[in-house]
Amino acid sequence: MREVFQQSLREVQERLVEIAELVEESIQKATTAFSHSDVALAEQVIDGDEEVERRVASLDDLSIDILARQQPVASDLRLMVGALRMSASLERMSDLAGHIAQLARYRYPESAVPSGLTDIFLRMGEVDVVMAGKLVELLRTQEPRAIAEIRDLDDDLDELHARVFEKVLSNKLSDNPTGVVDATLASRYHERFGDHAVDIAKYVEYFLGGELR
Repeated sequence: MREVFQQSLREVQERLVEIAELVEESIQKATTAFSHSDVALAEQVIDGDEEVERRVASLDDLSIDILARQQPVASDLRLMVGALRMSASLERMSDLAGHIAQLARYRYPESAVPSGLTDIFLRMGEVDVVMAGKLVELLRTQEPRAIAEIRDLDDDLDELHARVFEKVLSNKLSDNPTGVVDATLASRYHERFGDHAVDIAKYVEYFLGGELR
């Protein structure tokens, strides 16, 4: 029975990694679609969100079944509780990638990125993609170093988010109200993507150390 239980725990971890890999792919495509007005990539991201939702629902069912049947304790219980919370954050990250892609689709063939903000949004996209990759690494290896790296990347995102708002509030975009709305939404989506990555890192840290900070 213990071997069956351990196999179930490994399956939970493997499924989390698989979902995180899909999220990484989604944010890569979404940020490219947003920066380069690529409507085909945007459609791929939007269509792919259902697959993430399906996998999250399946993982949640598995986790609940393990909790009900095995009644895990200590670190195993922390893993199962964390898995339910992490899957919810991964689903939200997929949604946010979809929101970014939708902005690109709405404005096509025009660019959703207002003039003067191109470099900032390119950098935000790069940071989100790197963060998503670090998240895959963290879920696969449970390497504590990745936790600190994700937090540092989130600090970079917060700084970039603040720079977008400085530009928006500077009146340099006053003649482009649609661009102001798009920039505000997109910046928020990028910033929230990072927040959810940090939440997942916290749950992994909780699993490893038994303390949620």
